[in-house]
Amino acid sequence: MKFTFKKSERLNSKKVIEKLFDKKGSENTKSVFLYPFRVSYVKGIEGVEFKVESEFDNLSTLNSSPLTHPSQILISVSKRYFKHAVDRNLIKRRTREAYRLNKHLLTTNPAHQIPAYIAFVYIAKTIEDYAKIEKSMKAILLKMV
Repeated sequence: MKFTFKKSERLNSKKVIEKLFDKKGSENTKSVFLYPFRVSYVKGIEGVEFKVESEFDNLSTLNSSPLTHPSQILISVSKRYFKHAVDRNLIKRRTREAYRLNKHLLTTNPAHQIPAYIAFVYIAKTIEDYAKIEKSMKAILLKMV
């Protein structure tokens, strides 16, 4: 498995983001809390299609099976607690790196369906070191499967 983080793994669909942060508590959306993250994830959303990148770009198809694509993620850091963009970007970089190196944990149990969309919300009020972020990331990814 390659330890990469491609553009296709970034979540930028407004419809999906609204479903992830829906206040009504959708039955598809599940949550995991482990300091310093609150994570919302969805196994799959009906009616939302995305393009799967392949080596045959001219033969690409629309598919919603989570086994044929990596999970799409969103990382959110509050501007309320981290006024400087430098601090927010540091936390996002650390979170992205921890996810990139440990995303293979989502596929440890092939019997379970991996989440299609994941939103990581950083809730700590201080900048945590990378070791703490990575430890939490591993535990969260194992809880989601």
